[in-house]
Amino acid sequence: MARDETTLTRISVLVEEESIGCVVVGRPVALSGNETSSTRDADAFFSQVRGVVNVPVVQWDERLTTRDAQKSLSEAGLTTKESRDRVDSAAAVIMLQNYLDGLNAE
Repeated sequence: MARDETTLTRISVLVEEESIGCVVVGRPVALSGNETSSTRDADAFFSQVRGVVNVPVVQWDERLTTRDAQKSLSEAGLTTKESRDRVDSAAAVIMLQNYLDGLNAE
């Protein structure tokens, strides 16, 4: 997953402008826990982000977040077509909440 400099610059600017204290990057792995090509792409992106921000950058397991997002959107009454553009954002919210819940469990 080659990220262009515009994406990395935007992340860096957001971290500064919004006083973000940590960046969480999803790490897609197979249900078995095995790495995939998407895992390797996410690892490369994680390294790139770490190179452009001065805050901690962590990776978090994003398994099943898309499925959970689709379920939540369906339960909210959206059709598959209506929710298509929202699934990735909803999955990111679920992943971030899982990360925060994990911090509170420590």
